[in-house]
Amino acid sequence: MPKYITFFSYSADAVKAMIHHPSDRSAAAKALVESLGGTVEAFYWMQGDHDGFVIAELPDGVQGAALSAAVASTGAITNLNTHQLFDHDQQAAIVAAAKTALEAYTPPN
Repeated sequence: MPKYITFFSYSADAVKAMIHHPSDRSAAAKALVESLGGTVEAFYWMQGDHDGFVIAELPDGVQGAALSAAVASTGAITNLNTHQLFDHDQQAAIVAAAKTALEAYTPPN
């Protein structure tokens, strides 16, 4: 099953709500991912450009996009970025496929 990382930031209103009414946001992320047929591998808060990230396995890119769309539609999450992750074996296949593609590609002159 493909693996995705989603970086996110909370809106000011969401942070305020979490301060006044603490809840387990990792449980909310787990419920969301499982509703799409996936599993959560990691959920972390962090400092920097994003407030946190989730690493999840999802059945396909459609489910990855659905995750992002569902969360973004609430307005509680901003600065949302989802990317598919590739392991070592997949990276080797990507490079091999890129070589084949490069042989067929003519760049603009």
